[in-house]
Amino acid sequence: MHGLLKLLLLCLLGCCTSAAAKPQIAIIIDDIGYQRSDLDMVRLPYPLTIAILPFTPYGQQSAQLAYSQRKDVMLHMPMQASNGKALGPGGLTRDMTQAEFTHQLSLALQDIPYAIGVNNHMGSLLTELDQPMAWLMQYLHQRQLFFVDSLTTVQSRARHQARQHGVTSLSRHVFLDNDVSEEALQQQFDQLIRIARQHNKAIAIGHPYPETYHFLQQKLAKLPELGIELVPISAFLPKEHRVIAAGYTAPAVAALE
Repeated sequence: MHGLLKLLLLCLLGCCTSAAAKPQIAIIIDDIGYQRSDLDMVRLPYPLTIAILPFTPYGQQSAQLAYSQRKDVMLHMPMQASNGKALGPGGLTRDMTQAEFTHQLSLALQDIPYAIGVNNHMGSLLTELDQPMAWLMQYLHQRQLFFVDSLTTVQSRARHQARQHGVTSLSRHVFLDNDVSEEALQQQFDQLIRIARQHNKAIAIGHPYPETYHFLQQKLAKLPELGIELVPISAFLPKEHRVIAAGYTAPAVAALE
């Protein structure tokens, strides 16, 4: 009888360990805010992370909707690209002074309610430069926000500067929809799952394209069958990182004064 009880306990412990070790993925949906149809992506009944462009027609509404559904909200901050592509309103560029740089960040964060972190929109030029990335991380440290590097360049200095300034930082592993064909979406999704199984976690970035919306609508429901858990990006933050929504807490308000 004692041996049987011991065997049952070992089985239970094994089950618990297996459950705890379930690979996790986080999917950040960038470029939210320009189209009314972006709200459909926000409404998907899964814990997607919603990254919203500042000063856009549906940005604040998207943030409010995401927050009401207990989804993580991020500021998707436009940053200068090496190809010279237009940034849209509120972008950060290499020719700004530190005062201009931080003022623009403040305005953008004030525009997007409930943002708990920042990731870069474009930024293949700016993220390669130490000085702007140092200014960014100094500011995020002050505001107690984290950074997710979209890795639009392999020469990004964001993670290095984040470490230098004590900022929690994460990096994208997979772009889901650079090609929105069904075959390409499936390939990228499969790669995301493989990385998660190898490293227990993986981060993807997608966009509110109709093709991506319909793909995720079909595939996310099947994740439990694959033994994969979809989590908000905040699940990947270290335990010591205190999640704070910019503009809605005393530390964030004090940083603006």
